[in-house]
Amino acid sequence: MLTDEDIAAMTPQERRELILRLAPRLDGLPSRRTIERIRKWRTVLITLCVIALIPWTVYLAVTLPNHYVARNWVATWVGFDILLLTMLVLTAIGGWKRKQFVFPTAFASGVLLICDAWVDVMTSQRGGDLTQALLSALLVELPLAFVLIAGPLRLLRIIAVRHGMIHPDSHLWRMPIPIPDLYIDHKIPPSL
Repeated sequence: MLTDEDIAAMTPQERRELILRLAPRLDGLPSRRTIERIRKWRTVLITLCVIALIPWTVYLAVTLPNHYVARNWVATWVGFDILLLTMLVLTAIGGWKRKQFVFPTAFASGVLLICDAWVDVMTSQRGGDLTQALLSALLVELPLAFVLIAGPLRLLRIIAVRHGMIHPDSHLWRMPIPIPDLYIDHKIPPSL
C-alpha cells in the first residue's frame, strides 16, 4: 500500500506512470488505427478548406462592393444575438454546475463575441455609431472573449497536469491527444 509520503517522494515521471496504471480501461473506444484514419481525413478536409478559402478571399476582396444594402438585416442580427445568448447561457450553466461542456461553449461564446465586435465596428457609420462600437468592443466584448477563451484553455492545462498527461512546465499546445490504447496498455505518451 502506497502512503502519501511514498507518493510525495516519487518523481513526476513515476507519478504519471502510476496515474496511467490506475486509470480505468477504456474499453469500447475506437481502435488506434480507426482514430488515426479519422484524424488523417479530418486533417485533409481542413487543409482542403484552407486551400479553397485563400483564392475565395482574394476573389471577394477584388469583387465585393464597398456599400451593400442587405436583406433580412434585423433577422440576421437578432438570430446572431440569440445564438450568442444561447452559448453564454450554456457556458454559465456549465460553469455553475462545473461540467466539462463549459469548455466548448465558453470557447464558442468567445469566438462569437470577437465576430460580433468585428462586424459592429466594420459596419458602423462614422461618428456616434463607430465610437459606441469601438467602446463596446474594447471595453466589453473583447475582454469577455479573452476570458471565455483563455479560461477553458487554462483549465484544460490544469486538468492535463493534474492527470499526469503533461509536465507542469509544459504548454497546452504541446500536449498530445492521448490515444486510447496507450491507456489500455498503460504506456506513457512519448512527449512525457
